[in-house]
Amino acid sequence: MARKKEPEPHVNHERWLVSYADFITLLFAVFVVLYAMGQSDKKKVEEVMKSIQESFGMANAGATAPKINVIASQQITVIPSLKPEIKTNPIERPHSGQGKTRADDKDFRQIKAAIEAYLVKQGAQHKVSLEISRRGLIVSLKEVGFFASGQADIKPEAYELINTIAEVVTQFNNPLRLEGHTDNIPISTAQFPSNWELSTTRATHALKYLMKNFDIEAGKISATGYAEFRPLTDNATPEGRAKNRRVDLVMLSGEGERGEP
Repeated sequence: MARKKEPEPHVNHERWLVSYADFITLLFAVFVVLYAMGQSDKKKVEEVMKSIQESFGMANAGATAPKINVIASQQITVIPSLKPEIKTNPIERPHSGQGKTRADDKDFRQIKAAIEAYLVKQGAQHKVSLEISRRGLIVSLKEVGFFASGQADIKPEAYELINTIAEVVTQFNNPLRLEGHTDNIPISTAQFPSNWELSTTRATHALKYLMKNFDIEAGKISATGYAEFRPLTDNATPEGRAKNRRVDLVMLSGEGERGEP
């Protein structure tokens, strides 16, 4: 007798729901963990932002945007410089050059460092440049800081800077030369028919001011003008022309003095 064949078991087509439910549960758990981590990071970010705001003088104003705390100008101080500072107060100096010493290369370096430190403190580095050469110490007074365009009169606001530089330079008895320079753009006015007159007049005005206000022997100082014929750099660009418009205060060394007429 043949054995009765058992019916095939019923296939459950909804078993995928179990796997899907497990997947949804795991996915939910992942998002919960990410959310918790995000909240922690947000708190840390807020703490960091608060710290940065406090460091830069910013205070929270409730739900409004951060408000910048204004610092009074008298509270601002300059970082101390490692270079020697210039004393701007008048000092007692011997008259007619008596008792003054002659500056040598070491003195030139010290004077250069002191003036540069003062310029940094005053934010006037773009107005004056300094160089030590075989001729001596060259202090270039740039037009942008001392003269109006096409004019030879010293700007009133430039006197303090000139005084500070002169206080240091005139403590020695080295000969001084004021040398005027222009760019190669021609000038033709009633007062200055050419760049020769402009450069020479600027140098002469600077000389007269130094002679009137500082202890300088008349035989130790002179003025000249070179117009556009001794440029520092190429006149092809506005920047180059600006560098060439200047009055050089040259503190002559012994070698430099021997090379002068």
